[in-house]
Order: sequence, then C-alpha cells, then structure tokens
Amino acid sequence: MFRPKIPTMPQPTGLVTPPAAVVEPTTITPAAAPVVPPAAVAPVPSRPAVQLTPGTALALVGGGTAVVLVVGAVLVSMLLAVAITAASVAVCAVVVRSLLTRR
Repeated sequence: MFRPKIPTMPQPTGLVTPPAAVVEPTTITPAAAPVVPPAAVAPVPSRPAVQLTPGTALALVGGGTAVVLVVGAVLVSMLLAVAITAASVAVCAVVVRSLLTRR
C-alpha cells in the first residue's frame, strides 16, 4: 500500500517504421519588380513625454505619501504580531518549566 507503483513501459511487438513522406522540390523565382526604398520621414520635434503641472506633482506626492504610510502600518503591525507571539511563547515556557520543577 505504501510502496510507489512504477508504471511499466509496454515493449514493442515488432519493427515499427515511420510512414514515408513525399518531398517535392520547389523552384525559386526571382522577383520581377525592383525594390523601391521607403520614403524619408520628416523628423518630429522632440519634446518631453511627461509634463508635470503643479496639480500632478501634488497628486504624485500625495500618492507616494499614502503608499509609504500603508506599507509602514503593515510592517509595524507584523512586528507587533511577532513581538506578542514571542511574549506569549515565553510565558508558556515559564509556566511549563514551573510545572515540571514542582514534580
């Protein structure tokens, strides 16, 4: 029941050959029309992709502050959970030790 069952590979019964595929040669014909080079594209004047207005800068600062506060609250709550768990384990250890020494 606890031994793994290894599947057995069935042995081939005879000589197996793949079906023959017919390969026909193809001819390559050169293109009759000459290749025309693409037309030159006029350069686009470069300008910054993102324009920061005072409103967008304020929104970015507010969003970043909110993210930092949320992440900080999560990390502090995790640290408190670990500290409370460690304290309760320490109290349990002291109680068990005192029960075992009274025997």
